[in-house]
Amino acid sequence: MRHLHPRTTRRRVVGAFAAGLLCAAGLAAPALAAPPAGPAAPTLGDGLALTPPMGFNNWNSTHCRADFNESMIKGIADIFVEKGLKDAGYQYVNLDDCWALPNRDANGRLVPDPVRFPNGIKAVADYVHSKGLKLGIYTSAGTKTCNSAGFPGALGHEYSDAQQFADWGVDYLKYDNCNNQGVDAKLRYTTMRDALRATGRPIVYSICEWGQNKPWEWAADVGHLWRTTGDISDNWGSMLGILKKNLPLAPYAGPGHWNDPDMLEVGNGGMTDTEYRTHFSMWSIMSAPLLIGSDLRKATPATFDILDNKEVVAVDQDPLGKQGTVVSSEGGRWVVAKEMKDGSRTVALFNESDSAQHIATTAAAVGLPEAPAYTLRDLWQHRGYNTAGTISATVPAHGTVLVRVFADRAWALHPPAVETGLDGSPLIEAGTPAALTTVVTDLGRTPALLVSAGLTGPDGWTVRATSPAHALVLPTGRSLRTKWSVTAPPETPTGSYALTLRASYRSPTGARVDSAVPLTVSVVVPPPAGTSSLGDLPWLSATNGYGPVERNTSNGESKAGDGHPITLGGVVYAKGLGVHADSDVEFYTGTACTTLTADVGVDDEKGAKGTVAFEVWADGTKVASTGVLTNAMPAQPLTADVTGAQVVRLVVTDGGDGNDSDHADWADARLTC
Repeated sequence: MRHLHPRTTRRRVVGAFAAGLLCAAGLAAPALAAPPAGPAAPTLGDGLALTPPMGFNNWNSTHCRADFNESMIKGIADIFVEKGLKDAGYQYVNLDDCWALPNRDANGRLVPDPVRFPNGIKAVADYVHSKGLKLGIYTSAGTKTCNSAGFPGALGHEYSDAQQFADWGVDYLKYDNCNNQGVDAKLRYTTMRDALRATGRPIVYSICEWGQNKPWEWAADVGHLWRTTGDISDNWGSMLGILKKNLPLAPYAGPGHWNDPDMLEVGNGGMTDTEYRTHFSMWSIMSAPLLIGSDLRKATPATFDILDNKEVVAVDQDPLGKQGTVVSSEGGRWVVAKEMKDGSRTVALFNESDSAQHIATTAAAVGLPEAPAYTLRDLWQHRGYNTAGTISATVPAHGTVLVRVFADRAWALHPPAVETGLDGSPLIEAGTPAALTTVVTDLGRTPALLVSAGLTGPDGWTVRATSPAHALVLPTGRSLRTKWSVTAPPETPTGSYALTLRASYRSPTGARVDSAVPLTVSVVVPPPAGTSSLGDLPWLSATNGYGPVERNTSNGESKAGDGHPITLGGVVYAKGLGVHADSDVEFYTGTACTTLTADVGVDDEKGAKGTVAFEVWADGTKVASTGVLTNAMPAQPLTADVTGAQVVRLVVTDGGDGNDSDHADWADARLTC
């Protein structure tokens, strides 16, 4: 993953290996800068970052390209004010790598690139400050930064660089981890903490150590936030993997010391708006820093709608400062709850899977006191409902329903919450009628009146109700179940198609409520009889930790089709799947198949790197697994009994140590039907 990130040339020379290289070359690791004479720097508790920092960082949208320059930074500051993002809480406009020249001046000082920043950094800071905003800057806790051009890092220059930043008017420092020469991480980051404090200027200190040395365990009195993972990429697999690593770290977060799962990708184009809303919702419920990573000069209205959702931002910025915790996560159906300062709970119903899912919890389960009823406010719909205690929704694939729930004497003023969902398999064979059932359920303490349900599909599809689609009244907990016959035209290509489930009802006060839930069904074809190569069969869905899943080649790098011949232990395979952990590939088997076989392992293209584990799942049951495999191991034969399964999933996890270089192969993968 990180080795393929656009910062492909990051030289993360760490630990004893790096120290050994230095000794072998007759070199010594650079000494950390000595502090100036005077009293020891105080510990944190400086009143900074009492809520997670919000702002912008250019890296995800520009990397080191020429469009990262003074004009861009000033333009972002202007947009913060013009578009209301400043009013929403965004305040830091941060420069990432590539702002400096590769060499220091004769006095050892950093030199801003005169092409990118012709007026220098102080002039940019002055402009940003004139807008009522703050400026951030970047360097690395090493001899050089992460870019291949070799920009100077701060190792051995901590005090002079920190003073230079302070003199420029910098308000925020991102301190990376590249080229660190094996010097102890805690020592490196503590030295810069002391250097920043010695300047006397309040500077938020962001530790970008990638979580390698578990900074959450030691950095609460070192920095205001610390990265918990490697770099994020603009795809679902990357965002999901980082989310899962950051969620368990909730006990370590709080005012002035935050877990940082990396910058936002919202608006960069690699995910859908549904996925970006999930990204923003989950970062907010995790009390993560909200640093916009897209070029707002090119942003769509949908991007601004996500970033400027003040009700969601308020979740992130709640002054109690608690990170949300996992209530349940079975089958990729996540419930995450966050305690708020006013006693309410924000609850995320997050659907990791590739099809709509019913996700439910209760007011009691998320920590609310017993009450006759509760007010439930949907933070994306911006509408309030009442609930008898159930917190439930049918959540679209990769979607998140984000609600704030509280005991409220005025609950009856709101209409009852109603969940709409679908029963039945979302897999449809073209030309064959499929039986689906829609369900409309009253979750409120008050009845839903004059309830109706409707289901529509793509043009040319036949969608027909075969049972009543109306009810005069639905009491608390009761459902309107409507059966439907859905037929896709015989020549419909395989793939995913949208259905829309609509429900309408009235509250006892006469208020009308209309809702629409997007649903996804897949048109599938039965697998051919006999034995087939999985590399040649259509899949239902495929997620990958980096780059796309590749057919009959290795994962390669980030672009489609850039893999190499699948090679395990020097043996080359003509067929199979090349993936990158964390990966999940689903195939429709239609209850007609019996056996899946493959040779599995870490592809040779990453040398000695990579640790992975392989799993085969049949309709939600794990039927085969390998345990952790490394590149040093030969290909492992894997056989799974998938008899009677409708769907088979091929899963690769990261082996428990992060997914850097985890290129995995399902070599010669075959399915017998």
